[in-house]
Amino acid sequence: MNLGKQFKEGLITNNPVLVQVLGLCSTMAIASSFVSGPGMGVAVIVILTLSNIIISAIRKIVPDKIRIAMFIVVIAGFVTCVDLLIQAFVPDLAASLGVFIPLIVVNCIILGRAESFSYKNGVVASFWDGIFQGIGYTAVLVVMCVIREFLGAGTFGGAILNGGDGIRILPEQFPMGMLTLPVGGFLVLACLIAAMQWALSRPKNKEESK
Repeated sequence: MNLGKQFKEGLITNNPVLVQVLGLCSTMAIASSFVSGPGMGVAVIVILTLSNIIISAIRKIVPDKIRIAMFIVVIAGFVTCVDLLIQAFVPDLAASLGVFIPLIVVNCIILGRAESFSYKNGVVASFWDGIFQGIGYTAVLVVMCVIREFLGAGTFGGAILNGGDGIRILPEQFPMGMLTLPVGGFLVLACLIAAMQWALSRPKNKEESK
């Protein structure tokens, strides 16, 4: 087990959103506020890590034919717990995230890591995979939130602060309102994916040019 390699994969070389291109629906829908984005990211980190641990621990006693059903049952249990905790302790965040917390049950990132990693590796490695892949997902959400809310609306905490209007940072005439719309989410995510692919291709291009 190489923690440095796992961390690099989760954040950069195998980022769940920018490289594996998973969980795009929730990424574009949630990443519009400084508060809702990180909130969703923390929820995914917790659920992904706990699911990875349990799936890895019981992988040898679960028949291969029912592994997908087992993944969903385990993930659904943790999603329900996290959803209820958020509703109880952070109701404003729960309202801003809406249906996307329950939909983590079928989030491609969670299922993808269960199938490709935790079902094939030990508990400790699966624990760190959940942490690092979740951090990679959260990092993308935070970057998109910064771009879309700050540059698109000129506010901070628009999901729950100041009655849902957020705290204004930029004067109203400066922000690019298009970034807060669905098309803005597509454009920002496309630019981030393109930037990541360009950065990852640079070492290969240098080697080929030698």
